[in-house]
Amino acid sequence: MGYDFKNKVAIVTGGGSGIGRAIAHELAASGAKVLVADLDDAGASEVAASIGKLGGSAKAMRVNVADAVEVELMVETAKSTFGALHLAVNNAGIGGPAAPTGEYPLDGWHNVINVNLNGVFYGLRYEIPAIMASGGGAIVNMASILGSVGFASAPAYVAAKHGVVGLTKVAAMEYAKHGIRINSVGPGFIDTPLISK
Repeated sequence: MGYDFKNKVAIVTGGGSGIGRAIAHELAASGAKVLVADLDDAGASEVAASIGKLGGSAKAMRVNVADAVEVELMVETAKSTFGALHLAVNNAGIGGPAAPTGEYPLDGWHNVINVNLNGVFYGLRYEIPAIMASGGGAIVNMASILGSVGFASAPAYVAAKHGVVGLTKVAAMEYAKHGIRINSVGPGFIDTPLISK
């Protein structure tokens, strides 16, 4: 990475596997103290333990990003454990069912939107005030290449990722003057547990 995050505190959602795991390790290797948040408690714990074995500082926490109360508690836990919050990566996501729009299951729609879009909003909602209180920092929201194009049989995922891109643009405009850089990234298909499901 080439960054110095010594004395910085970071949250990574979806940090228990895949891209989130790699991000958590890179942040820790660059000196950050990392709260590894994931619905998979065992995965988060394994990542935090592996960071610790490499000399880094990390804490695992089971978090359902679709629950605003849990996301607020996540941010409070980062602050109470490490003293502040400077960085966040809103990475948690699910793929959802594969079906055409006219046949898409309603529960699948709600699940994908709740995790992939609402989860990012809840993250921003509670991370921004905490980062402002720490004097500024950065937030990265995980979008997708599908946040800028269509993809058959994935209406909920595509809609959510388009939403993440738009939400990120709004938040970036609002908080740049407060010293918070907010970006989204749009990876293509990467061999992660989400893709292999």
